[in-house]
Amino acid sequence: MIELFAAHAPELMFGSLLIFLLTGFPVAFSLAACGLLFGFIGMEFGLLPPSLFQALPLRVFGIIQNDTLLAIPFFTLMGLVLERSGMAEELLDTVGQVFGPIRGGLALAVIFVGALLAATTGVVAAAVISMGLISLPIMLRYGYSPAIASGAITASGTLAQIVPPSLVLIVIADQLGRSVGDMYKGAFIPAFILIGLYVLFIVGLAIFKPAMVPALPPEARTYREPDGSSGMRSLAVFTVFVTIVAVTFGMYYGEILSALKGAEVDPAADETIVVALTGGTLFAFVAAMINKVSGLGLLSRITERVTFVLIPPLALIFLVLGTIFLGVATPTEGGAMGAVGGMIMAYARGKLDMALLKHGLEATARLSCFVLFILIGSTIFSFTFTALDGPIWVEHLFDKLPGGEIGFLVFVNTMIFFLGFFIDFFEIAFILIPLLAPVADKLGIDLVWFGVLLAMNLQTSFLTPPFGFALFYLRSVAPAKDYIDRITKGRIAGVRTMDIYRGSIPFVIMQIVMVVALIAFPGLVTFTLDKKVEVDLDTIEINVPGGGDGGGWGQQSDSWGGSPTESGGSEGASPADGGTGDGAAGGDAAPAGNNEGFGTTQRGW
Repeated sequence: MIELFAAHAPELMFGSLLIFLLTGFPVAFSLAACGLLFGFIGMEFGLLPPSLFQALPLRVFGIIQNDTLLAIPFFTLMGLVLERSGMAEELLDTVGQVFGPIRGGLALAVIFVGALLAATTGVVAAAVISMGLISLPIMLRYGYSPAIASGAITASGTLAQIVPPSLVLIVIADQLGRSVGDMYKGAFIPAFILIGLYVLFIVGLAIFKPAMVPALPPEARTYREPDGSSGMRSLAVFTVFVTIVAVTFGMYYGEILSALKGAEVDPAADETIVVALTGGTLFAFVAAMINKVSGLGLLSRITERVTFVLIPPLALIFLVLGTIFLGVATPTEGGAMGAVGGMIMAYARGKLDMALLKHGLEATARLSCFVLFILIGSTIFSFTFTALDGPIWVEHLFDKLPGGEIGFLVFVNTMIFFLGFFIDFFEIAFILIPLLAPVADKLGIDLVWFGVLLAMNLQTSFLTPPFGFALFYLRSVAPAKDYIDRITKGRIAGVRTMDIYRGSIPFVIMQIVMVVALIAFPGLVTFTLDKKVEVDLDTIEINVPGGGDGGGWGQQSDSWGGSPTESGGSEGASPADGGTGDGAAGGDAAPAGNNEGFGTTQRGW
């Protein structure tokens, strides 16, 4: 019995965990129970030392003291306050008016607003429910396919999983032992490419299936000029002008910085982009404010509306992500600034009250406790799993896979994709990533790239039937039965559950395409990261300061037997002479004896 347990303990432990999870027992307690149970069995059989769990309290305190995890409640609070402040409604209404006149415009507006909400609220439930309540009735009213409308809303809502500041990226960075800032930088380009794929899909439908994504009729366009024109020409000219200002500022940013600092400065590309976008945004806001206050009338109503609605969330994005990318703030500090900025925005809208704060703090506390308890449970599980040589078992499992690194990546992503049908992304992150990370590191895989790849894959878990959370969020607010529209007074068909499932399929395929693209082109992630500094140990210089009264070991020397300081009075040769003097007259200045030296001039030991 003992021999059988010793030979198959990791398999038995992992299998027991799966059984616990399938019974519906809470994940955190399933992990902790499996860890403690197999730990005690191992100690009873004499396979593990009785002192196994003595270090466990220190591990738990280490989790609680982890500053990186503080970013989770901060970003959650920011998102919940903004969601309750009415920002989503204003964005959807305004952006819908901009894109509505073209075919597929409402779907494009949903994708654009979904990306903005992802970068500000970062909460999938809030984004999907907000857009489901506001945009879905409008899209159904004007003839959108229920499947396409549902798919656009659910897919755009899940962008919060890959667009920084994503909670998933924070958790994955912590589990992989990598910087959250690097994870954000690595996810930036893949996130924008995924948004671009969504846009191309809608544009393709508008060209080849226009009946599925009709344009907004003229009577539904609310922002018009006194002469009846749409004012879109003014918006286009103003957008081009602001873009030119931002690009010009970015081109001369290095020269401006050099002039201010009085020395040649070559800013990084990501710093230049963030500063240029910030400059263009501030210019647009100031120009729109001057136009409104002075009554010049140079900008149309829709232009002013777009500027005043889009600038606050964009400013918050630059405040949070910009400071993180520039290295001014850590992700935790960026999250704190985001939470304060979110409350300021809610106050400016007149929506900040005790009810909103109470709701935001309660929901933040619930999510934070949920994450913390799962992390503590996974720590207990991995503690025992490691003691039973579980990592070696996992390594041997993947050793047998064909294809080396590519085979490992394909197998892992396929496994995570199918697990996403049944298990929440937090559970996958806390259970599987600690097991996979050592294998990936041993194969020479960049862990930041690996983390972004897994985050892109985990995003699909929100869209895959039968347990995709985004699908259930939309189902909870979408009309299930036929109803009479309050504007057109016509009968609108309800949204069936199968419509929601069918609508998610094209977007799941696009996410799988992105996973394949990231495997094929790692540079999409690593391009934005800081280059690793290669250190040649043979060129390291160690300068040891000399001491008085001949007590130093030699100044500017890395070799024993070199000259001591001048005050030491040694007659030994200087390091420049090879460090081989007789060293006899220096008193305590330098160790005498073998004066050949352990190194050479200006080199390390």
